[in-house]
Amino acid sequence: MGKQKGEGARSKNRPSSSSLAASLVPVGASSIGFGGYVGSSKIESSSSTEESPSFLNVDNEVAQHLKRLGRKDPTTKVKALTALCLLFKQKSSEEVMQIVPQWAYEYKRLLLDYNRDVRRATHDTMATLVAVVRRGLAPHLKSLMGPWWFAQFDPIPEVSQAARCSLEVAFPAPEKRFDALVLCLDSIFVYLDENLKLTPNAMSDKATPMDELEDMHHRVISCSLMAIATLIDILLSKGVETSSENVSIEQKLASKARITVTSAAEKLLSVHNFFLDFLKHKSPAIRSATYSVLTIYVKNIPHAYNEGNMKSLAAAILGSFQERDMSCHSSMWDMILLFSRRFPDAWYSNNILKAILNGLWQFLRNGCYGSQKVSYPALLILLESVPPKAVNGEQFLLLFFQSLWAGRNLLHSASDNATFFKAFQECFLWALDNATRFSKSDSGRSSLSIKLVNGILIMLLWYDYLPINSKNHGETSLEIITRVEGDPLSNDKSAGAKEYSSSYIQELGKCIVDILTHVSLKDMSLLHDFYATFVKDCLALLQHKIFTKIIEEYFRRIINFFLLLGQLPLRKDQTWPWEFLAGPLIASSFTTIKTLDSIDAVRLLSILIGIFGPVTVLSHIHACNKERCSFSLTSKGDDFIAQQFLQTFRDDFVPWCLLNQTSSSSAKLDLLLSLIQDEYLSDQWSTIISHFTKLDKCYRADTGILYHVDNLQSFAMLFEKLREKVNLMITENVHRVGVLPEHWHHELLDSFAISIVCEVPCYCLSHAQFLREILGGSVEDDKICFLSRAAVKTIFEEILKMLVLYLNTSSFDWARHSCSFLLSLASLDLTVFRKSFVVENVEIAQFAFHVLEGSFFCLKVLDENGTLISSILAALFIIDWECSMSSISGDDNQSKNYHGTELQILPDSQIDTDDHLTEKVDTKLALTSRVHVFCNSLLTRFSSILNLCNLSELRNILIQAIRSSVSETGKLSADVISSLCSTWVIDLLEVTCQDYNQFQFMLDQLLSEANSWPLWVAPLFQGGSRTATLQCSRASDEINELSHDNFISFADKLLSNLGVRKVIAGCTEETPVEGARSSLHSYSRVWLAAELLCTWSWKGGNALNSLIMPLSKHANDMKSLSGVNIISSLVNILFDGALIHGTNNHWIVFCSWTTSDDGVENIEDPFLRALVCLLHAFILKDNIWGRPETAHFIQHVLDKILLNGHVNKACLRILPYVLSFVVRSLVFQRTEFDVSTKDVSLVPFESVELYDNIIIWLENAAAFPPLHLLENGNNEALEWIQVILACYPLSLQGGIGQLKVEVLRNINESEKKILLSLFRKQRSANATASTEDDISAVPSSSALSFVFPMQVELIIAKLTAITVAYCPEELAEEDWSYAMAKLHKWLEPSVLLMEEMAENVDDALTTYTTHDMEVILKKLKNAVQPFDPLLASLSATSLVIFSLFSELVELQKADSVEVLQNIEHGNWLQVKDQIMQNVLRLFFTTGVVEAIVKSCGEEASSIIASSRLDYSLFWSLVASSVMNTPEHIRNKAVESMERWGLSKGPISSLYAILFSSKPFPSLQLAAYKFLSTKPIIHLSILKEKLPESNGITNQEPSFFNTTDRISEQSLCLRDEISSFILKPAELPEMALTGHDRVNVFLSWALLLTHLHSLPSSSTTRERLVQFLQDSVSSTILDYLFQHIPLKAIGTSLKKKETELSGDALQAANSARHAISTGSFLLIMESLWPVGTEHMASLAGSIYGMMVQLLPSYVRNWFTSLRDRSLSSAIEFFTKVWCSPCLLSDELSQVKETVLADENFSLSVNKSAYEIVATYKKEETGMDLVIRLPSCYPLRPVDVECTRSLGISEVKQRKWLLSLTAFVRNQNGAIAEAIRIWKSNFDKEFDGVEECPICYSIIHTTNHSLPRLACKTCKHKFHSACLYKWFSSSHKSTCPLCQTPF
Repeated sequence: MGKQKGEGARSKNRPSSSSLAASLVPVGASSIGFGGYVGSSKIESSSSTEESPSFLNVDNEVAQHLKRLGRKDPTTKVKALTALCLLFKQKSSEEVMQIVPQWAYEYKRLLLDYNRDVRRATHDTMATLVAVVRRGLAPHLKSLMGPWWFAQFDPIPEVSQAARCSLEVAFPAPEKRFDALVLCLDSIFVYLDENLKLTPNAMSDKATPMDELEDMHHRVISCSLMAIATLIDILLSKGVETSSENVSIEQKLASKARITVTSAAEKLLSVHNFFLDFLKHKSPAIRSATYSVLTIYVKNIPHAYNEGNMKSLAAAILGSFQERDMSCHSSMWDMILLFSRRFPDAWYSNNILKAILNGLWQFLRNGCYGSQKVSYPALLILLESVPPKAVNGEQFLLLFFQSLWAGRNLLHSASDNATFFKAFQECFLWALDNATRFSKSDSGRSSLSIKLVNGILIMLLWYDYLPINSKNHGETSLEIITRVEGDPLSNDKSAGAKEYSSSYIQELGKCIVDILTHVSLKDMSLLHDFYATFVKDCLALLQHKIFTKIIEEYFRRIINFFLLLGQLPLRKDQTWPWEFLAGPLIASSFTTIKTLDSIDAVRLLSILIGIFGPVTVLSHIHACNKERCSFSLTSKGDDFIAQQFLQTFRDDFVPWCLLNQTSSSSAKLDLLLSLIQDEYLSDQWSTIISHFTKLDKCYRADTGILYHVDNLQSFAMLFEKLREKVNLMITENVHRVGVLPEHWHHELLDSFAISIVCEVPCYCLSHAQFLREILGGSVEDDKICFLSRAAVKTIFEEILKMLVLYLNTSSFDWARHSCSFLLSLASLDLTVFRKSFVVENVEIAQFAFHVLEGSFFCLKVLDENGTLISSILAALFIIDWECSMSSISGDDNQSKNYHGTELQILPDSQIDTDDHLTEKVDTKLALTSRVHVFCNSLLTRFSSILNLCNLSELRNILIQAIRSSVSETGKLSADVISSLCSTWVIDLLEVTCQDYNQFQFMLDQLLSEANSWPLWVAPLFQGGSRTATLQCSRASDEINELSHDNFISFADKLLSNLGVRKVIAGCTEETPVEGARSSLHSYSRVWLAAELLCTWSWKGGNALNSLIMPLSKHANDMKSLSGVNIISSLVNILFDGALIHGTNNHWIVFCSWTTSDDGVENIEDPFLRALVCLLHAFILKDNIWGRPETAHFIQHVLDKILLNGHVNKACLRILPYVLSFVVRSLVFQRTEFDVSTKDVSLVPFESVELYDNIIIWLENAAAFPPLHLLENGNNEALEWIQVILACYPLSLQGGIGQLKVEVLRNINESEKKILLSLFRKQRSANATASTEDDISAVPSSSALSFVFPMQVELIIAKLTAITVAYCPEELAEEDWSYAMAKLHKWLEPSVLLMEEMAENVDDALTTYTTHDMEVILKKLKNAVQPFDPLLASLSATSLVIFSLFSELVELQKADSVEVLQNIEHGNWLQVKDQIMQNVLRLFFTTGVVEAIVKSCGEEASSIIASSRLDYSLFWSLVASSVMNTPEHIRNKAVESMERWGLSKGPISSLYAILFSSKPFPSLQLAAYKFLSTKPIIHLSILKEKLPESNGITNQEPSFFNTTDRISEQSLCLRDEISSFILKPAELPEMALTGHDRVNVFLSWALLLTHLHSLPSSSTTRERLVQFLQDSVSSTILDYLFQHIPLKAIGTSLKKKETELSGDALQAANSARHAISTGSFLLIMESLWPVGTEHMASLAGSIYGMMVQLLPSYVRNWFTSLRDRSLSSAIEFFTKVWCSPCLLSDELSQVKETVLADENFSLSVNKSAYEIVATYKKEETGMDLVIRLPSCYPLRPVDVECTRSLGISEVKQRKWLLSLTAFVRNQNGAIAEAIRIWKSNFDKEFDGVEECPICYSIIHTTNHSLPRLACKTCKHKFHSACLYKWFSSSHKSTCPLCQTPF
């Protein structure tokens, strides 16, 4: 085994021997250090010559385990030891005693084992044994005690701990352990002596590796030495304390033990040559143990060191400084120090002294070899123990400090630095104190002390701290210290510029300061040279004019040095730092410092002033300047000192500190402020202010603006620092002069600040910065202002004027108009300002804002003047708004840079008005960006400034500004203006409105009337309530129209941001819902809702999305009646408005039979349009109105029908619109009732009054003559019949393409009778008129002249529809015949119009060759004639009647056979075919028109597609009818389209509808169903030339039989789907529900449906599958799984279906459904409108069809996936949802379709998914097993040959590969692959040669035979294989004979 960690080396964690010694000392004995055995080295002492005892008396099992202990494998040994432990516990004491002799032998041997686990287990077994035998161990104790004691010092802690535990088990008490040691002393020493004599080779056999032997030997020696040292220490240091009666016995025993130990120890020392050989051993553990042994000998047996051996021992012991292993240094120092104290004469050996000292110097120079923490503390003890005379006194000390100092460079950590300098300081101070002992000269102590100070303190410490090579200062410099002459400061790389850590420099400085402190207390004269050197070096440093990094570093060290001096706890009489260091330095350097522009020099002066006080320093400077320097100031009086202080401050420091702007200005200003004293603050501050103002006047008058700017910058910086100082005093709660801002006020300062804003001719950054600093208030907590309140007010008034002046130059009228409001509010004017150039105004505004930005919260000083503050705030917000509007409008070229431009600092120079156009752009950009940021910050903290201003005044100004900006027209659109203004309003409402009333009042102010607002409905306040009034006339002026659009858009934005609840209902979230009043809220704005509805649409919005939907949601959310009351009031207002304004719209065109609101847009009257849209939303769509509200409204309508006894025609025209919704609302779920009863309870949903009115209206309508007999202009009959039609609503229900007609009322016989008579009257007249005027012949170009007849036809058609719906049983045969005869005539005009349109478009695009798209689009629009609404409605009504007929016939809804007979007598089948043919003509025609125009681009295509959206009901009915057409009708329609001769055919028309740019779901579903079913399905995918047909028959045309007529060469996808199938590369960039992505998925669905419809044996299918495999990218599968959320699908096989949800479950179900049905039709019915869940279902179904129809295609894609998590999820999805169905189908097909014969048999195991195919031919046979994977077809099918007979291995392998290829490559069923493979076998046995390339007779993909033969070798090849060979080899030679083919 390898070497284990910890072996062969002394443990670094080995403790001292105290713990073990303490455990062995008897109770009451003195404490002795003993315990190092824990974690120490151990050895075993058994001799290698000792023989093993016999096993005669040992139990067999125990003997077996004991024998196993002799094996080499450590694992075997550990197991044997463990087994022995168990056996020992199970046996008795007597039995175990028999084992002890053998165990003792094994124990000694095992202690030497290399493996630590073996040694630990040995001690555990020993503990178990002694616990059992107890006293039975006594006979064997002496033989065991030596090894046992040795084991206590094993270097592995867990091993030594186990040894100690085993010893404590045998001897629990310390006294017992001690007695055992005494008893076995001789045997222990013998054993340890034998260990020391061991060699590596004698310790084990030769098979043990040498490195292991060496480690074992080192461990034995080191442990034995430690055992000897500890044993001697215990036994010779033990004191005896016993009772009086046992004194003599104990003394005798102890004396005997000492004699024995001493004798044995001396013998060991002699025998082993005083252990000197071990001192030189290469093992650190042995050397460390040797040091410990020698230490114990010095301590306990000193007489062993005698004259005979002293010389050699002294040389060895004192020469131990050569020890380089730091783990040995602790024991080494113990040995050396104890030896030096016991034998000091050993140092006098001259022949060894040099070697000893050289070793010591080398030891120190090398940093004690890393043992600094151990060695440095021992140096002082070493100095004390060394005899001075023996080591040559002075020279010893100097070399000692030199060597010690040289070793410092190796130190890195802060703790090591601290340890070093502490030791150096202690040794140095000790040397000074003991100088007399080492001095040679007669002068004694002082001479050596001076040398030490000069040579060590100055030359070493000080010049290391400040390495400046000044000239030698005296003759006392030490000779051993060499210095480099020259100036090192000129070069940064000088010798003195060593890189030291900051901790080193700090500790060095502390060391010097501590030495100075201690020396100054004893003898000050010793430091005179140091003081002089210090001052000289500092002055030399100050002489350098160029400050490099080195110089700056030296300055920092001097400063740090003084800071350390300042921290000294000196007594008052200890003035040496000032008297000898700081004072002389200041006196000599102040003048120099003033001339330097050095931050460090100024900071040095500041530190000195901070340490020794301003008065002391400045007075000293004054004295030095005026008279001879005297460092004592105590002789002067306090007044005289104060005068000197103030004079120096005034004459020297103030001018110097305020002099120009330099790099040291900041430091000088800090110094200046530090000089200000509390008692002199007034005088000093006045001096500073006076000096500044005088200096500024001088600069203005003489030197110009530049010096003036510098002066301002300096002074601004002074105030900035002063503010920090005052803030600090406030924070620290200091009560002293200067803590209050008032203490710093000064009249000169006030006047100077006012002069800046009032008198200065130009404005620069320095002015603004200065004002900001003296005003303060940059943050809310900054309350320090250095100006008086009056001065602050004046300054801010001028600031406001500057802001207004900027607004006055705006390009927007509303911004300029706001100026008057701002100035009048603050009672100010602009007369004092010049208005010369715009640039000047912009920069003035920038100056004003810069000041305001940095001192905004200083406005708190003006708390009594809220008007001024309000004006300033308003001006800021208006400037921000004006800038934002300017940036959007492009004003001043700012459109791209408004919010992204940083502030450009104002230039500190005179304005050059010649370049004002260029400067204007830059400065305004900077201003706008900065103002915007600042205003946003104000909004976020507006609550903190609410108490500063008058909110009412602020709101009024800003509201006026916003309203003015809304009215602004010309530059910006209404949408842009409204967006901006609404944003401003939201911010304003949030910050200025503190309660609900303020909020609503502000909204009222914003939306109040103006010149052009509102146009339709105005607010009216009467008697404290809010109502609305209709505007009598509309403004016609263009500006008013634009302004109104702005207000409408503004109101829309407010509505979207604030919500209906706040803006329309007039309530807020705080209004409680429960218990709310049912009446309108006092702040409701129904008039605003009416105004928005009447306006209907505007740029950026419309009433439907902006108002109706939110209003509906609000009414639903409200639990009270307030929401319903708002709607009721709104409906009444709109109805009244419709009455007043009148309407020209005819209801008959309006489609009231559907729940959609498509026809609302066509209503021209604004009030009626709004009314209809509201009724639709609140009655039909959302069902918000209940019966009471509906009844109340209909009563309101009924009251308006009669006007002065006559019919109100305006109301009559509106009434059908109202009834269309009201009747629906009242009759939903209505039960039949007897009209004769008066019990209203029987009519729960219909009012009796309305019913009575319906009867009256029926009678009125029936009284009029037939419509065809009316004269033009007589519209009353038309209007009454429209009212009747509205009273009998129908409903078109059903999904896409499945519309059904439902009746919504139950009417009684009287109604039926009147209704039927009305119908028959109109029928009879219409039948007569129709013979004269055929509506179907009316051309579209003359439609306008036939409006009235068309309107009559439409009314009659709708009357026919409701009569058929409500009275089917009452209709006679004539009625049915009339209706059926009219169906074709009402529908045919639309068909003719569409066909004419198609021909015109085709002619326009095929005959016109221009490439100008505008010309083409113009010609296209002329060719495409839109439907007339009357014609479209007439055709739609015809289809509704046709649907009613179909339901009555096919669904058997007639109540009697007579009705059916009447319908059939009307030639129903013929009419039905005619209608269906017309429907298909319409369907194909609209598609072919779009297909034709698609060649002109999407814009042209959208013209056709959009035209269908205008008549959604008509085309929905067409699509529904198309879905139900039979196959023979479809065949005829397709034949007709083919023969029409247009440039596009039927397939193209269907694809045009399916892929339309404007999706129409019902038409698209019909197109898909058409394309995916017969007869189109076989024509919809592949291109083919169709043969001409000779005629139309009822049989399927010949060109539909195309399944197998597509040749291999002509296989090509149709153009319509080719790009979607072949090139889906752009799909990743499309939206997941994007139009193009949907088209790609639809194309694949059609392709897979077509593939599924082809027979499995079809050649077309094979070629199409191969085409997809070779030519179509599989990336479509990647796109499919973008819609299937695989993250929701786990990979566990236990995943249940119920755990899937959302889109994942939809996709999984769709995939399973597609596999089981092979159809997408169910998915398509729910696809539109397209959503993410619908796309997931479609993607899942496509994937399911792919794995079923294209398994190899999917498998190849799956194996190419690199994302493991994705592939795992796909595999799980397929395995759980797709594979079970596929596997079941595949196995069933194999079982059912593959027929067995005499040579072939087949068996299927469905549970194991296995197919066993057996093929036998004559005497040969083969069994093949086909295993399908559980995730089929993602994983390949496995084919295995389980048995073969009479078939060679080569052929067997070939056939196996052949079947594998067939199964894996077949993109169809497994059954088909097996059949082909069997056929391949049959042909091979028939003698057909295989293809030499693929080794198969039948090709694996195209199933062809080898036909192409080589002319040379005659081998035949598959054409596909040969082509692949030629392509891959790039040559056309035979693969076998290499002959050219």
